[in-house]
Amino acid sequence: MPLNWKIGGVLLGFVFFLAVLLVKPIGVSTQFVILDGIVADAVSSDFITQTEEGWTSTNAYMAKSDGKYAKNAANPLNYSFVFVLAMMLGAFLSAKARGGVGRDERTMPALWRANFGENQWKRYAMAFLGGFVVLYGARLAGGCTSGHMMSGMMQTSLSGYIFALGAFAAAVPVALMMYKKEA
Repeated sequence: MPLNWKIGGVLLGFVFFLAVLLVKPIGVSTQFVILDGIVADAVSSDFITQTEEGWTSTNAYMAKSDGKYAKNAANPLNYSFVFVLAMMLGAFLSAKARGGVGRDERTMPALWRANFGENQWKRYAMAFLGGFVVLYGARLAGGCTSGHMMSGMMQTSLSGYIFALGAFAAAVPVALMMYKKEA
C-alpha cells in the first residue's frame, strides 16, 4: 500500500526537524567520500594516519577540514555515516514491503514502461547514472540536495533556496525530455 504523499511529506519534515534539533542538519553526499576513504585505507594502510596534531591523509581532499574527513573515514561509526547506511536499509525495506523490485505492475512505474519498456536492467542503469550525475554535481557544489535544499531551506538559508531553484530548473526540462509519453 503506497504512502499518501501528504503524510509522507509531513513525516519527512518531522524527521528533518528532529535531526536538526537533536543532532545536526542532514547532509549525505560527503559520506560517499568517506566510504571512498574507507576503501582506499583498506587497500593502502598509509592512506589515513593519525599524528599528534590529529588525523590526516595522503589525499588532499581527505586531509582538508583539519583532517575531519580522514578521521571520519578512520572511524566510520559516526552519526552521518550510520545515517546513510540506515537510509539504504530503509529504502531496501520499503521496496520489500511494496513487493520487491521487479517488472510487474506494482513495482515498475507505468510512466517508465510507457517511455522505456519493460527492461528492468535499463531502469537500474538509468537510476545509477542519474544518481552518479547528481552526486558528482553535489560534490562540485560542496553539498547535496539533502544538505543544501532540504536542510538549507528548513533553516531559511538563501543558498538553499538558490540551490532548489537551480535543481528544479534543471530537473523539469530533463524530465519533460525523458518522459514524453504519458502513462
